Amino acid sequence: MKRLLPLAILLALSCSAVRAQGYPVKPMRVVIGGSPGSNADIFFRITAGRMGSLLGQQLVVDYRPGAGGAIGAGYTVKTPPDGYTVIMVAAGFVINPALTKTLPFDPARDFTALGLVADVPAGLVVHPSLPARDVSGLIALARARPGQLYFGSAGQGAVSHLAGVLFNLTAKVDTVHVPYKSSGPSLVDLISGQIAFSFPTVSGAIQHVKSGRLRLLAQTGARRSQLLKDTPTAPEAGLPGLVVNSGFGYVGPGGMVRSVVDVFSAALLKTLQDTAVRKSMIDNGADPVGNTPAEHDAYIKAEVAKWRRVVREAGI
Repeated sequence: MKRLLPLAILLALSCSAVRAQGYPVKPMRVVIGGSPGSNADIFFRITAGRMGSLLGQQLVVDYRPGAGGAIGAGYTVKTPPDGYTVIMVAAGFVINPALTKTLPFDPARDFTALGLVADVPAGLVVHPSLPARDVSGLIALARARPGQLYFGSAGQGAVSHLAGVLFNLTAKVDTVHVPYKSSGPSLVDLISGQIAFSFPTVSGAIQHVKSGRLRLLAQTGARRSQLLKDTPTAPEAGLPGLVVNSGFGYVGPGGMVRSVVDVFSAALLKTLQDTAVRKSMIDNGADPVGNTPAEHDAYIKAEVAKWRRVVREAGI
């Protein structure tokens, strides 16, 4: 029986083989559906240099912000499926179909998945004055005070909003949503005790947790973040339905040929194995992922279906 080649060798061979076939022969455009400094932009910049070196071509950023990433995605889906225009998508990519009935594309059908780059964990944090030391304590308090506990979010339809909605559905409680214009004001009001709890990104809340101004009860990922190895996930804390992933990944327009997909994916996987890249991701509050296009495609389909179900059940 032939021995399997190590993954690193397979990735190197894949990159070399497809490059020998002629792709890529010019710089590639990476659309960012947010503004400069957004998480998608940060993760692009962390990975772009190494990927460009592996591919032998520069990755050039193209900012097209607005509508929770829908403007950038709507532009990308109409470009030729030749591998020279892709987009770094964020959580809005899989949430928008549940909230916008007039979306001119279907993320689960109209794009080519290329690989998940990073997952940004959220934390379930409460004001320290709240008599809840863990998730079960918060659930008990919410059941004792229906309609009296308020949670903040970065805005209607934001991940932090839908995490609270999913908390209500999963725990069978009635807490009240308070939308803000961004995550910053929500955190300010949480720290001051104006609201009871929230679901900010871990990177945005960790300094306040360490200072004692907030209490972290759980993280919402499917597994423990490298930033929070000692903090239980919500399922570990007794709430198995509360899994909220903020995934960032590359997709291209539908119909990209397999050879082009393979070389892009191989370069991405090799990039995400790089020690410096992984450290930079973690330092910026993300868990580096790296998976196959098929796995990424399955993730997109599952997330789109989940958020459609949550929005429908919540009557949003």
